[in-house]
Amino acid sequence: MLNKTIRLTPSQLLTIIFLFFTTVGAIVLKMPFSTNEPITWIDAWFTSVSAMTVTGLGVVDTGTHFSVFGQVVIAILIQLGGLGIMSFAVMVFMMLGRKIGFKHRLVMQQALNQVHIGGVIKLVKNLFLFSITIELIAMVFLAIRWVPEWGLKKGLFFSFFHSISAFNNAGFALWPDSLMRYVGDPIINIVISLLFMIGGIGFTVLIDLKEQNTFSKLSLHSKMMIVGTLAINVVAMLMIFILEYANAKTLAPLSLFDKLFASYFQAVSPRTAGFNTLDISSLNESTIFFIIILMFIGAGSASTGGGIKLTTFMVICLATVTYFKGREDIKLFRKTIPASYIARVMAISMTSIVAVVAAVLILNITEDLPFLTLLFEVVSAFGTVGLSMGITSSLSVFAKLIIILVMYVGKLGPLTLVYLLAKPRKEKYKYPTEDILTG
Repeated sequence: MLNKTIRLTPSQLLTIIFLFFTTVGAIVLKMPFSTNEPITWIDAWFTSVSAMTVTGLGVVDTGTHFSVFGQVVIAILIQLGGLGIMSFAVMVFMMLGRKIGFKHRLVMQQALNQVHIGGVIKLVKNLFLFSITIELIAMVFLAIRWVPEWGLKKGLFFSFFHSISAFNNAGFALWPDSLMRYVGDPIINIVISLLFMIGGIGFTVLIDLKEQNTFSKLSLHSKMMIVGTLAINVVAMLMIFILEYANAKTLAPLSLFDKLFASYFQAVSPRTAGFNTLDISSLNESTIFFIIILMFIGAGSASTGGGIKLTTFMVICLATVTYFKGREDIKLFRKTIPASYIARVMAISMTSIVAVVAAVLILNITEDLPFLTLLFEVVSAFGTVGLSMGITSSLSVFAKLIIILVMYVGKLGPLTLVYLLAKPRKEKYKYPTEDILTG
């Protein structure tokens, strides 16, 4: 019995790996040399999970509570979580000259949210090279701005930390007000936003852009992500600019130039980045609700971001329009999206909604906090965003455990959770079809 080999599915293996590394991270962060003042075990674990899932929610101030060593540990956890633990393992295997087995490729396929197993190893190689290059370039640009302000040592460290945090869509900042002090700073706004938009658009899209010369030759997924990202960012910027224009606590006191920069940054950040240049708790309720929608939608597949993914949201919209037009197939850019993808999209969306609703319901019972505030916190955790209305540190231990679970689900993906609990099997027979009344 003891000699029997334990067979784990890719979903189970991925979950166990995440649990292991977040636990190790929590132990290291709990050590005295990682902090400037004592931290509880639950707060250490919460911080480790938040970093590993590239969420960015913080129960303590990262810049003051943790030592430089602790901040480096957080940066390492962010990098591991953003690029994927299995990606690092594959790179080590390749450097040691070992072959990557089929099971490892299956886990990589699950971790990177890929439809096909082919080309996964090539994707990992390109992912590493591209990620490190972008982070180093961004670090140089940030250093140009921060070294004169904070000195060589501190300026370089700030540039290093925020470059990793931004590219991996983590949202961890070394100031208690995130980036609010740089609300109108062009360099900080542009560099940080470009980092998390590049990280959030998806590695498959970036590689596709590198290999293809024209837009017409790009894959359907890449075309959808590029067009969808541009459209949703423009709409979000205009919405936030209009909704917050007269708000005395956010945009109203700023110059037109700063208003535009603040609207732009706060529009592109909610889809998993987690940085903010405006006080989230001072936003209008209409803006808060709009940001919740953006956080739930999230970034792109095979990216450092979370949420149900932009392409999932787009397919839902396209399926709705297609139905109203009386058509059967979803057609876009002279391509047809298979019907099987509709079922997958509905499964992802419904599982995500159930996870969010269940968490909000539980917290609404246990915590004496406004409903909208709790909804914002839960969706932020699920979308691995990291934005908060300032309640994270005041949550009870039980509530923190719920948020930790939601961050796990958001990072690993709702379908991974389903596959973890159940093993889907293909049916060997079919029953007769019959119509039902709907609508």
